[in-house]
Amino acid sequence: MRLDDVRVLDLTRLLPGPYATQLLADMGADVVKVEDTGAGDYARHTPPVTDRGTGALFDSVNRGKRSVAIDLKSDEGREAFMSLAAEADVVFEQFRPGVVDRLDVDYESVREVNDDVVYCSLSGYGATGPYRERAGHDLNYVGVAGLLDMTRNDEDDAPRVPGYQIGDLGGGLFAAFSIVSALLSRELGNTGGEFIDVSMTDVVASFSQSIAYEALAGDAPRPGETALTGLYPWYDVYECAEGRHLTLGALEPEFWQAFCEEVGRDEWIGEHMTGDPDRRAALRAGLEELFAERSRDEWLADLSDQTMTAPVLSPAEAFEHDQLVERVVKRPDDAPPRVGFPAAGTDAPTDTDESVPGHGEHTDAVLREAGLDEAEIEALRDGGAVN
Repeated sequence: MRLDDVRVLDLTRLLPGPYATQLLADMGADVVKVEDTGAGDYARHTPPVTDRGTGALFDSVNRGKRSVAIDLKSDEGREAFMSLAAEADVVFEQFRPGVVDRLDVDYESVREVNDDVVYCSLSGYGATGPYRERAGHDLNYVGVAGLLDMTRNDEDDAPRVPGYQIGDLGGGLFAAFSIVSALLSRELGNTGGEFIDVSMTDVVASFSQSIAYEALAGDAPRPGETALTGLYPWYDVYECAEGRHLTLGALEPEFWQAFCEEVGRDEWIGEHMTGDPDRRAALRAGLEELFAERSRDEWLADLSDQTMTAPVLSPAEAFEHDQLVERVVKRPDDAPPRVGFPAAGTDAPTDTDESVPGHGEHTDAVLREAGLDEAEIEALRDGGAVN
C-alpha cells in the first residue's frame, strides 16, 4: 500500500476531496494542496478550531500535505499551475461542473501538457444529468440517493440527519479508490492517462445494495420494514436499564441460538426468521423487557463473542474503546491524537507526516521543483499570481 513518488495536485477543499487525498497521503503520495491566494481552503477557518488556530476539520484531513497558493484566475497563475501539472501523476478537483473549464484547468487543457495524467473530478451529482449544476451538501446527496428516507424508524417518523457525512466521505473514499485504480491501470499498460467523474450521490446510491433489488422492481422498501432496518427483532437496537443501548445482530441461526441459550430463553430459539408479524411483535417485546433488566456494560460483561451483540458508543466512547485504540486511533508523540488510515498491511507506511501545512507554505519549494527560478517566482508573487 505504498504510493511513494506519486504526486497529486489537490484542488479540493472542505471534506470530500481532502479526505480522499488524505488517504493517498497516508499511503505515501506527495499531495500538493493548490489553494487560492485569498483565504485558501474554507476549512482552515471553520469552527471548532484547534490550538494552532485553524479549523479542526482542516487539520484532520490535510496532514502530511504541502500547500501552494496560486491565483488560477490570472494568466500567470494558470501558467504556474500548468508547470506543476506537467509533472504530476494526478490532478484532482472538486469544483462544481464547468468551473475548471472556465479556469482553463480542465482535463483536456491539462492533457496538453501531460497526456498521462489521471484527472479526477468529484462533485455532488456528477458531470452529467439534470442535477449536474445543482449546488448541494451531504444532506442533499443522501436525500436524493434514497438513504435519508431509510433513516426513519417507520413511516410516521421524520427522516434523521446521519451522524457522519456519508456522501462526502463515501465520495472521497471512492475517488481515492478510482485514482489508485487508474494509476494501476496506467502502470499495467492498460491505459495512459484518463478522466474520472465521481458523483457523491452515485456513491451513496451504490450503498443501497441490500434493498436495491426491491426498489428497482418497484416494491418500494420502507423504513423499519426491511430485513436490515428493523423488520426483525433479532437485528435491532435495544435500550438497557440505564438508558444506553446495545445492538443485536443475530441473523444467522447459530448466533441466535447462542444468544438465546446465554440469556436463558431457549423457548425463543424456534422463533428465528418467523414470518408471523404477531410472533415477531411478541418476541420484540420480550427482548425489550429482557435488555431493560440490566445496564449495557453488565450485558457486555456476560455475553460472549458469539452472541452478535455490541455497544452503541458515542464518538468519545468509541475513540477510547480498546478495539479502535488498537487499530485506528493514533496518538503521535508530537501531534494531537487523530483517526488514522483505516487499513493495516505488511507494507503500510508507518512514518506518516503529522504536520499540517500553512496556507501557501510550500509555494516556492514546489515551484522550484517545477523548474521555475527565483526571479520567475518573485515576478509571480509581485503580480499577485502566487503567495
